[in-house]
Amino acid sequence: MYSCMPGDDHQTSGVSSCACCRPLIQSATRRINACLLRRGFMAGMGASLATLGFVRRAEAEPEPATPPIILTNFRLFDGRSASLRVGLRLLVKGDRIKAIDSGEVGAPEGARVIDCGGRTLMPGLIDAHWHTIFAGLSVSSLLSADIGYIFLVASAEAERTLMRGFTTVRDLGGPSFALKQAIDDGLARGPRIYPCGAMITTTGGHGDLRPLSELPRRPGGPLSFLEQKGAANIADSADEVRLRVREQLLQGASQIKLVGGGGVSSPRTTLEMLTFSELEMRAGVEAAADRNTYIALHAYPPVAIRRALAVGVQCIEHGHLMDEETAKLMADKGVWLSTQPFLSEEDTGRLTGQSRLNALQMFAGTNTLYPLAKEHKIKTAFGSDLLFSSDLTTRQGVMLTHLRRWYENVDILRMATSVNGELLALSGPRNPYPGKLGVVEKNALADLLVVNGDPIADIALLEKPDSNLAMIMKGGRIYKDIPKGG
Repeated sequence: MYSCMPGDDHQTSGVSSCACCRPLIQSATRRINACLLRRGFMAGMGASLATLGFVRRAEAEPEPATPPIILTNFRLFDGRSASLRVGLRLLVKGDRIKAIDSGEVGAPEGARVIDCGGRTLMPGLIDAHWHTIFAGLSVSSLLSADIGYIFLVASAEAERTLMRGFTTVRDLGGPSFALKQAIDDGLARGPRIYPCGAMITTTGGHGDLRPLSELPRRPGGPLSFLEQKGAANIADSADEVRLRVREQLLQGASQIKLVGGGGVSSPRTTLEMLTFSELEMRAGVEAAADRNTYIALHAYPPVAIRRALAVGVQCIEHGHLMDEETAKLMADKGVWLSTQPFLSEEDTGRLTGQSRLNALQMFAGTNTLYPLAKEHKIKTAFGSDLLFSSDLTTRQGVMLTHLRRWYENVDILRMATSVNGELLALSGPRNPYPGKLGVVEKNALADLLVVNGDPIADIALLEKPDSNLAMIMKGGRIYKDIPKGG
């Protein structure tokens, strides 16, 4: 960065004649230096997005408002009903559904009328476990690539996510705040993002991917590379957990992710291991509750899940090694299960070593987890948790249809729409998108899909969004339009 050399005349004379002492240059230097610090990460990304051309100039004309839209001639899956309804008209004004009725809904001046051609109208899909920044890049790229490149790839993947029909994702780990803001401001295309920021783990827990050269870690010592980038935070005491939770909430997290054990993608962990003690976990739950939101806890084995339930965790992520006693306890306490139907390496990519052993345990657990969840009527959310491969992310709809092994098509559709919408509402006042999601009803947010065919009869339609999604709308704005004459 710009700096004066020791001994420069103007340094001793007090005359700021060189360029490096000008206030503008000094301000820019401070901002660039801040990019290298963890607490300056968000500001740094704003600067990076600006230099890459994502940020609209202040003097630019605002985007024209979307005119009101009236949808006609569709069969409706409203996110809850067991069958399709016909003979309705729907009015979208701004980002909301303003009316849905069997009669005239009233055509505001300048409204556009869209004939859906007898296709199925349904809510946009919701993925309750997604990693916006990590989904489309390999681990090696994430650890070595320039941060600007990482965000450009993540932005492109976010647009592809939206075009697969997923209009909302709950991000469960990663520095997604800047990209969320860019999408919300209309500077990039992608789904609504419910961010948690960095996942919070312990030394040696899932998400601790530090090279051994960064050990030992001492409390209060310098942050690791991954922590600086906002990928993960390491906390080894109750006080550190509180600090890390509060830091993510300060940056805009809508919920917090704590790691209760090992994970498939962390090759130095095993699925049955534990991380946070009950005391440490309780500190996180209390810190989140103080800001009126909740903890989503990554856990596979029963002992980790029961420890979480004892301290008031409201949502368990994964849970594939769950036993019947733990399933009953979750149901009795009304705790959410947010899990993924991983069946084989087709869903994870080829793995080696301990990661492969962990994955094999998870695959086996999938076949017992869902029957337990159904038997005990656990509130179950759908997520895909696809990681580190742009090829794997194309399977987002395929992951959803894996659920046919255990559920009827209409129940799968409910899970990926209205049920997931209920889970998102746990963020309470920290909900970044106040309003109903996952349903088609008056005053709900206008996130809508028009499907070529009937997904209740054939949910496999959602595996091929390019050919089977005729229209994609998010917040009243159309991102894929019904072909003219179609």
